[in-house]
Amino acid sequence: MKELAYLNKFFLRYRGRFLLGIIFVSLSNYFRVLQPRMIREALDLVVENIGLYGMFQGFSLQPELFKVLGQSLLYFGLLVLLLALLMGIFMYLMRQTIIVMSRLIEYDMRREVFAHYEKLGLAFYKRNNTGDLMSRITEDVSKVRNYLGPAVLYGINLVSLFILVIYSMLSVSVELTLYSIAPLPLLSISIYYVSNLINKKSEIIQRQLATLNSNAQEVYSGIRVVKSYVQEGPMARFFAGLSEDYKQKSLSMAKVDAFFYPLMILLIGASTVITVYVGGLQAVKGSITPGNIAEFVIYVNMLTWPVTAIGWIASIVQQAAASQKRINEFLNTQPEIASPNGVKPSPEGLRGQIEFDKVSFTYPDTGIQALREVSFRLEPGQKMAVIGRTGSGKTTLADLLVRMYDATEGLIRIDGKDIRQHHLGQLRQSIGYVPQDVFLFSDTIANNIAFGKSEASREEIEKHARHAAVYDDIMGLSDGFDTLVGERGVTLSGGQKQRVSIARAFIKQPDLVILDDCLSAVDTKTEKQILGHLSGALANKAAIIITHRIYALLQFDKIIVLENGAVVEEGTHDELLQQRGYYYEQFEKQSLEEAEEAASRQ
Repeated sequence: MKELAYLNKFFLRYRGRFLLGIIFVSLSNYFRVLQPRMIREALDLVVENIGLYGMFQGFSLQPELFKVLGQSLLYFGLLVLLLALLMGIFMYLMRQTIIVMSRLIEYDMRREVFAHYEKLGLAFYKRNNTGDLMSRITEDVSKVRNYLGPAVLYGINLVSLFILVIYSMLSVSVELTLYSIAPLPLLSISIYYVSNLINKKSEIIQRQLATLNSNAQEVYSGIRVVKSYVQEGPMARFFAGLSEDYKQKSLSMAKVDAFFYPLMILLIGASTVITVYVGGLQAVKGSITPGNIAEFVIYVNMLTWPVTAIGWIASIVQQAAASQKRINEFLNTQPEIASPNGVKPSPEGLRGQIEFDKVSFTYPDTGIQALREVSFRLEPGQKMAVIGRTGSGKTTLADLLVRMYDATEGLIRIDGKDIRQHHLGQLRQSIGYVPQDVFLFSDTIANNIAFGKSEASREEIEKHARHAAVYDDIMGLSDGFDTLVGERGVTLSGGQKQRVSIARAFIKQPDLVILDDCLSAVDTKTEKQILGHLSGALANKAAIIITHRIYALLQFDKIIVLENGAVVEEGTHDELLQQRGYYYEQFEKQSLEEAEEAASRQ
């Protein structure tokens, strides 16, 4: 139960509902236990009056005695119905308290897990696949909810009913009670043994389910690749193999789980036989009445479900413990990137001065060194281009600026202060970052643009769509800005997705703009319009453009060339051309391609 101890804070939060639930369960069982007593008195009344009824054979008082006996039995019957009604009312109330409590805790848990996921850094998401993350917030939380609701409810019901029933039985006959419950110790031993098996198998099954979810999610996300390579058959067979493994593991646990119910029925049946036999001997001796035997039989059968539920509850608790262990693994993972304690957002905001001081970075999971002693300084309002081959560390530089990672060595300063000393939320809010891997949500285009500024008006959205040169494209769609873009923006072209992302960054009015190779899918005219906005409306904002291309349309204050994570060239456009290095080669190559393209158009 140590894994489930995490849930105690929720029981404390909803202690009012929980305590009321315990009271309602106890009251329901109290009225339930009274019913066999009424049946005992009614049966004893009949047995006692059978002989008396026979003695009045032929007398006029016999019908009168029969009438009185019938009225008494009707009275007892109505009393049993009344007790059953009261029991039902309190059963309804106990479900309205404990089951509702479990649903409220389920809601709180999902919010807590989701919020914790959002705090964790990129390194966490690279270590764990999406399917596993989804499995823990859905399947695992649902299994924990079964513990919080049904298992707790029937556990309390079991304890209270067991206490009341055993007390009632002991008050009648200690000897008969001991004989009746004699099979129960065997039940305890079997439950302990089988529960351990269920716990181990539950954890294995949950991990296999996470693998299934991950595989399905990857296939759906990469369905274009699967179809283009005609791999539907192999992927289906691979998924079928995983499903077969999951089925076999589930069947293995089902066999263990199925062992409980027949065992309970056997033990309860044995208790009933013992009760009738021993009770009959005691009734002959006069120690108890025939009504007591009927009362004991009802009590024993009354314990059938609670005792049977022990196995079911144990199974749920074990599954919940396995699921909560998986949830706790992530909840106990602390975010590597966070705001320093006590640091609040600065009222002045950020000016946008950036300084890299011998910054090196090695990816924690792969050990690959992406940056090597990179140094540069960028003043507010200046524009800088970062150029280099694929894998040279350009995107890593952008990730360090938005603190997706922290530098391994060296210092990054924003406005003269270590980037790690800034408030994380304010830092990221001050940066308009358009990553290389463009992502759009399954929502309208307007809402995707407004994601950068939740309170943005439609006029602002349209204005920044014009700045990103995507306004005309949007208006050409069937529903304009209210067009749903589909999962990951699948209904838009690559260039349209890039420009919607740029509009999302522009609408923030950031102090620093970072464009990570996000103009690769746009034509020259569109590129000119977007760069014109950078030169005009955002002239006083710092900008870093990461690219393979060389933009002659935008006057850069500084250009750095990265190779194998190190700065190999630095300067202005003219200075780099004079160095005749990588930048010069790329410029010459691009100029030749543009000349050939212009000639072909003529």
